[in-house]
Amino acid sequence: MKNTFFGYLLISSLPFISLSATAEAKNIESISVSLKPYPNWVQLDAVVEPTKAATVSAQTSGRIIKLNYDINDLVAEGAPLLEITNKEQGAQLAATEADYAKASAVNVEAQQQLTRYQALFPKGAISKGEMDEAEANAKSAQQAVSAAKAKITQARESLNYTLVSAPFAGIVTQRHVEEGETVSPGQALYSGYSLAQMRAVTQIPQRYVNALKQQPKFRLTLANGKQINSEQLTLFTFVDPKSHSYKVRINLPDNVEGVIPGSLIKAQFISSSRNAIFVPESSLITMNELSAVYIQQNDKWVLNQVRTGLHDNGKVEILAGLSDGDLVAKDAYHALLMLKQSHKP
Repeated sequence: MKNTFFGYLLISSLPFISLSATAEAKNIESISVSLKPYPNWVQLDAVVEPTKAATVSAQTSGRIIKLNYDINDLVAEGAPLLEITNKEQGAQLAATEADYAKASAVNVEAQQQLTRYQALFPKGAISKGEMDEAEANAKSAQQAVSAAKAKITQARESLNYTLVSAPFAGIVTQRHVEEGETVSPGQALYSGYSLAQMRAVTQIPQRYVNALKQQPKFRLTLANGKQINSEQLTLFTFVDPKSHSYKVRINLPDNVEGVIPGSLIKAQFISSSRNAIFVPESSLITMNELSAVYIQQNDKWVLNQVRTGLHDNGKVEILAGLSDGDLVAKDAYHALLMLKQSHKP
């Protein structure tokens, strides 16, 4: 109470006489305030989470012979995460290639025999049974070649699985295995997430859902003060039975600096609008908990106490103390200086 009273005395002691006849008065720039529609913003806390997060698992069996990354390491897309022994897979590939060569040779012989029989059969040199057998052998040999080729593809894929690559660029959050450990298909190897694509998750009170559907747009304020507007959001259609709120996911632009998964940011959206008066922050004189502006009344600059509200982009809402059409000094401290100069003898 003492500080408030002292501030009131200070504001009361500031000059407010007429400056209309002085040269200093002409240097005071004024602005006309007016009631204008201003959106009512609803501010919520949102948690940042990665859009891409995955756990890479083994697709073949073997012993780990090399680990290339550890927790908190940055990984490029397609970079080799680890290597698994490939002797068994290499031997399997060699065996399938040998089977393919054998099947190809048998197929060539079967196709040639079928060609010869097709030339002899019209002449009656071979029986119908021999002709049918030749056709069946040719067809069977051709299918054997296709089967052998498919096994080669499978064996090559199994060999490629011994070199585990990163599915996307990102950061390693967990390493599940150690070098020298034997792994089997399906076993988790690495976990990580992408730093390029993030989203914010928040809960919307049920009473604001209709307003958000009418204006599906968020203004996000990051920890570094940067603001981002996003219209890419997903409003879940089911309500949380405990909090009676709806979950919302808001997509962030790619590669935003200063965004860390798990961090809190501010998420705002417009629920309605109201008529309000805003003045530049430079128009205010603040002393302790009191604020005032210079307003022009009958060619005089009068210091008038005001009650302030929210701050937005260099402007302050005036809740009480000003009316629509009032003239206010744009720079209150400059006006104060001019007033003091006008009182010099």
